[in-house]
Amino acid sequence: MSFGIYDVGATTFYACQADPRFSYCLYVPQQIHQQKNLPVCAVIHGSRRTVEGYRDRFADFAEREGCIILCPLFPVGIPDRDDTSGYKYLYEKGIRYDLVLLAMLEEVAERFSARRDRFLMHGFSGGGQFAHRFLYLHPHRLQAVSVAAPGVVTLPSDERWWMGLSDSKEIFGIYPDFDTIKSIPIQIMVGEQDLDGSEINLTPASRYWRPDCNKAGRNRLERATVLASALRDQGCQVQLDVIPGIHHEGFPLIPDATDFLARWISHGEPRFEHSEGREPEKH
Repeated sequence: MSFGIYDVGATTFYACQADPRFSYCLYVPQQIHQQKNLPVCAVIHGSRRTVEGYRDRFADFAEREGCIILCPLFPVGIPDRDDTSGYKYLYEKGIRYDLVLLAMLEEVAERFSARRDRFLMHGFSGGGQFAHRFLYLHPHRLQAVSVAAPGVVTLPSDERWWMGLSDSKEIFGIYPDFDTIKSIPIQIMVGEQDLDGSEINLTPASRYWRPDCNKAGRNRLERATVLASALRDQGCQVQLDVIPGIHHEGFPLIPDATDFLARWISHGEPRFEHSEGREPEKH
């Protein structure tokens, strides 16, 4: 397969053919000229939707590891003008954001003969919310997942979605398979100074408010720690990284995220290892 000058490196935005309301850009490494079945890493933006910034900052990782970077754009205003956060919860007014991402992955796999069965994922803030909820529903599609600074977390509990998982079968047709989730390497990361809870403490005015919905912690540091602990209690292999000196900032977390993800890239069969999880790394 031959590729043009605009197919390799940092690409433009492509409309998702399955649903053109959504689009994505890529970073395609030079190895695409010599290899097939390259791995893919989906990088999920936060509320500010700085998609190109993530694509460009993952470029070195893409070239070094021979990995295609897929950066979806979930715009504000779909399905209604006030919807800013639907993608974080994977479902909003009939839109299955998890399936939109999988459709994008299928398009990339077909276009570039990339690996389509499993992929890596990193998400920051709202993207971190997306990433850990996607893990619950589609663990069989993931090689590893890096969840950075999620503001609102879903715990593996018997509460209703989004706080817990009890009605996920009703909403998504899927109930989490924890036997598979336990096999997925999980990184949960957060800045040590990510302590401002003003944005993430929901009020009754929020469409996502539920009684006790803020009980996982006062800020992102506390909520990331609670999420890591809850997953470990389920037997999941979780690495919790608390990064010194960092507030609520996505780009400074990328080096630690790519270090983690690089350990789990496979150009052939997935090379999963089982562990009890790792203690926070020393930085």
